[in-house]
Amino acid sequence: MNSFSRQRRLTAAALTALAVATSVTACGSGSGGTGTKAADSGTYTVWDPYPQFDKGSAWAKLLDDCGTEAGVKIKRTAFDTSDLSNKALLAAQQDNSADILIVDNPVVSTLAEAGVLTTTDDNKLDTSKADPNLLAAGQSGGKTYGTPIGANTLALYYNEKVLKEAGVDIASVKDWASLTAALDKVEKAGKKGITFSAIGTEEGSFQFLPWFWGSGAQLTDLDSAEAVSALTLWSDWLKKGYAPNSVINNTQTTSWQEFATGDYAFAENGTWQLANAEKAGFEYGVIPVPGADGGNAAAPTGGEFVTLPVQGDTGRYTTSQKLATCLTSTENLYDTDTTLSYVAPTSEVQDKQVAANAELKPWVEAVKAAKGRTSDDLGTTYPKISEQMWKAVQSALSGSQSPKDALSAAQSAVK
Repeated sequence: MNSFSRQRRLTAAALTALAVATSVTACGSGSGGTGTKAADSGTYTVWDPYPQFDKGSAWAKLLDDCGTEAGVKIKRTAFDTSDLSNKALLAAQQDNSADILIVDNPVVSTLAEAGVLTTTDDNKLDTSKADPNLLAAGQSGGKTYGTPIGANTLALYYNEKVLKEAGVDIASVKDWASLTAALDKVEKAGKKGITFSAIGTEEGSFQFLPWFWGSGAQLTDLDSAEAVSALTLWSDWLKKGYAPNSVINNTQTTSWQEFATGDYAFAENGTWQLANAEKAGFEYGVIPVPGADGGNAAAPTGGEFVTLPVQGDTGRYTTSQKLATCLTSTENLYDTDTTLSYVAPTSEVQDKQVAANAELKPWVEAVKAAKGRTSDDLGTTYPKISEQMWKAVQSALSGSQSPKDALSAAQSAVK
């Protein structure tokens, strides 16, 4: 499909997909204005999902500086993540899209399929420095529809005191067997093992994916032997008391609150909890989620893409490209991703982040192993797969179905 065409396929299915894909709470929340494109050709509109940053913030200043560099004024509107996605679809119907649209990465393929976004082939946005695994989240049908501004992902936080009292050396935790052995020692020492979010929403799928992918499973085959082994791992943890039954209803926030009590050895959570970890009152560390047989499991990427929507006035693209290039330049990414608590999407800036803060090293490693939820050209099929995945997780952990039966039902529903 030519991304510059006026073709619009904005369907109810697309809106539903967006509602599913944007439900993970790794991103900012809040409310914004209505944001319409200014008639003045010297003003360019930017829509972003960062309502936590006001007009005086470093982020707002960067937008203004990039506008000055391009010789234009910036009209910025900040939305809640899901609200932004839906408004982007509606604005496209009215040929009133923002010039720059910064959206959660799983949404890119939905907007692309709906004909909302231009491709990087057409808009000439340079993506050569972005890590391929992160860029893949913005690709669909062999085309790329933007560039990542930064990434977050999941890893395992651990409580040093709990592990020490249980006689667990964190260096010994290298795969599922050694992690489970550590949980057994912790439980026998009178402490609690691991907490995570398995709630029946996209958050539950988001947190299960490192284990699913870490088993070698693929999203196109939900009931493979590898997939069953991943869900069996979680189910067995609950049966043995290594994980609490509360995980079935836990969001990533409530899961973190459990870990923050100081009673748990491990918690699966994201980069966005770093500030809370510093306030927890106990010594902690971070390791990537281990794969079944060792190595780092691929965790799903969070974070946004800078995209250029289709415009009726094609003369605006040149300036829009300059703005997007400025926002994602090596010079600006370090400050931007530090502000957003993101790992940068390029190795050059990642190295700079680790040099400034050594505690970011495990997060950079996790991001390098991470994978987009819509990668493998899943596009708008992902939300349907994800919904069946979280339903299977709920069924298995509640005991209403075996992991094998739950995933078989999920695969049948997807087909």
